[in-house]
Amino acid sequence: MLFTKMQGIGNDFIVVNCLNDPLVEESLAEISIKVNDRKFGIGGDGLILVLPSRMADFRMRMFNPDGSEAEMCGNGIRCFAKYVYDRKLLSDSQVKVETLAGVKMLKLITRGGKVENVRVDMGQPRLRRSEIPMRGEDTEKVVGEPLKADGKRYEITAVSMGNPHVVIFEDNIDAFDLARVGPQIENHKSFPQRTNLQVVKVCSNSEIILRTWERGAGVTLACGTGACAAVVASALNGKTVKRVNVHLPGGDLLVEWMGDNRVMMTGAAEEVFEGEIPIE
Repeated sequence: MLFTKMQGIGNDFIVVNCLNDPLVEESLAEISIKVNDRKFGIGGDGLILVLPSRMADFRMRMFNPDGSEAEMCGNGIRCFAKYVYDRKLLSDSQVKVETLAGVKMLKLITRGGKVENVRVDMGQPRLRRSEIPMRGEDTEKVVGEPLKADGKRYEITAVSMGNPHVVIFEDNIDAFDLARVGPQIENHKSFPQRTNLQVVKVCSNSEIILRTWERGAGVTLACGTGACAAVVASALNGKTVKRVNVHLPGGDLLVEWMGDNRVMMTGAAEEVFEGEIPIE
């Protein structure tokens, strides 16, 4: 299998061109588990497939290291856009990409014929409990709601950016034991499709620091949908304005919750190397 290793602010992916040579559907979960293994495979936070689409320019599928399929991946879709543009699979500086979370519009910022940054229309955040999805009596929003995990009581805000996120605000963010608490909240009975966890420190009304536990992947250096969910949650709780610089361990993202309720995310994407790996 030919592949390209790419990363978006430290969130790294194995990108495979399946436009003319698709992988066997029944093997995708197994392939993702194998190639994302950092000891016995290539190593990555996800396997991304470039596929044809009937409703957009391309279709993106993304599989987590545990073999599960994600609805959407914010850092991954920027890498996806750089991949197709840099290889001249399209010539336009805008690209529409079909995902399980809907069709996303991306604007490519280029230099010397290569993509440097990508601005992604991430769509509207979903806030209703049933849209997260989250068990319990349906409400318009889940803001500052208590959740018991790891023997403690956390106040959570839940946001879906096409995939579910729980946001917790912590002043001492470095001391938060993400590796312990993350899997407990990911697999909490309140979330029938599991959830991602975002831990946020508010620095000012336009700047936050974010740490991420990703569903199916664990602790990662960045999460694009998570950054968007964190900004929405910060605004809902009155902690920030709606245009926020998000600092993640792998780098920075600019997230804007626009007046039309759509969330825009801007950040970098880079190619690391190309290669091939045997798969059965």
